[in-house]
Amino acid sequence: METVGIESKTRVQQLEEKIRSRTARVGIVGLGYVGLPLGVEFARAGFTVTGIDVGENKVAAVNSGESYVLDVPVETLRPLVKERRLSATTDFAAVADLDTINICVPTPLRKTKDPDMSYIDAACREIAKYLHPGMLIILESTTYPGTTDEFVLPMLEKSGLKVGRDFFLCFSPERVDPGNPKYQTKNIPKVVGGITPECTRIGSLLYEQALERVVPVSSTKVAEMVKLLENTFRMINIGLANEMALMCDRMGINVWEVIDAAATKPFGFMPFYPGPGLGGHCIPIDPFYLSWKTRQAGIEARFIELAGYINGAMPMFVVDKVQNALNDHTKPLRGSHVHIMGVAYKKDIDDLRESPALDIMHLLQKRGARVSYSDPLIPRVSVDGLDLRAEDAVKMAAEADCVVIVTDHSAFDYAAVVNQARLIVDTRNALKGYTSEKIVRL
Repeated sequence: METVGIESKTRVQQLEEKIRSRTARVGIVGLGYVGLPLGVEFARAGFTVTGIDVGENKVAAVNSGESYVLDVPVETLRPLVKERRLSATTDFAAVADLDTINICVPTPLRKTKDPDMSYIDAACREIAKYLHPGMLIILESTTYPGTTDEFVLPMLEKSGLKVGRDFFLCFSPERVDPGNPKYQTKNIPKVVGGITPECTRIGSLLYEQALERVVPVSSTKVAEMVKLLENTFRMINIGLANEMALMCDRMGINVWEVIDAAATKPFGFMPFYPGPGLGGHCIPIDPFYLSWKTRQAGIEARFIELAGYINGAMPMFVVDKVQNALNDHTKPLRGSHVHIMGVAYKKDIDDLRESPALDIMHLLQKRGARVSYSDPLIPRVSVDGLDLRAEDAVKMAAEADCVVIVTDHSAFDYAAVVNQARLIVDTRNALKGYTSEKIVRL
């Protein structure tokens, strides 16, 4: 027993020394919107980083110094690749040479709204094949409380290695906000919770080398719940804003003016805004991990289910709004040309995941409308039965029977669109300040 204690202490000390000296070999599994920016920050801090991804196109792009993530400029990525600080591979055998691994793979929901753990499962099974003493593994993929302890840990301990003694395991929720110019990977506080206190300490130490602030918590379950609380808070408050929009619409009240006025209160109120629906990988999905887990414990997550229902109904509300606006202009929706401005799930990014624009376009087509779109960041939409190429917004505004602003990209020339369009349905208050009978607001 005494010998094991000495060996354990030596492993911890060795790993700590490698991390502090930046000689630890860092691995990132999953090179998407979370993994690539994180790998870049570690490389900029002086570590040698190996990215592992099953997507051959992503691996080839990274190794060529070409970025496919808006938050990672080519000017930042290319020198790191050239200096061999950052490289990528599809081969999990690279794990055998690594000291730390951050798992940043997708965790979607199934149609039944239960978590799809297949990506985490596949990554952990591959890592387990090459797991060796002295490694630090950190899961960043958003999931339900208990995943790290109940799902990941058993797979890794099948190797015969013991957590807290032979290897170290943590959960640290990703908090990336794509396209946010102020808060990015480096300056967003990093929450870390380990299986053991030593796991938490060594995980925190790794992040401290590259990120501005680290927030240790007492367990992996606390860290997992932190992310779910953050996004559930946002989802429910957006649901409230959307319900207010529905009520104000019925009563002929401008909901945007109401929110702006309420936001002048210096305490007790935080403004959230309505919209055409929720998009992205986090807010429409993460709360349902919690809802699924609480159902297993015999608890009904009523706020989550209600907010999900309201937010999910917004694309239909938008289409009804378009149909009513056309009717007021003596035109039926069937046969009309409706042009969608912006299909990304939020402004100034190129991400289509869970975008409400896709639902809106489908619903419009089902009602017989002819649909086109413009988006400066997404040149083609080929998903869920849609196959469209982006058109010029101003040109289409002049041709379409109705323009629908779904995503308020900064690059759009709104003045020109207002000048050319016959009818505009604005779901984002992008035309705040414009006064015209042809503008219909959410």
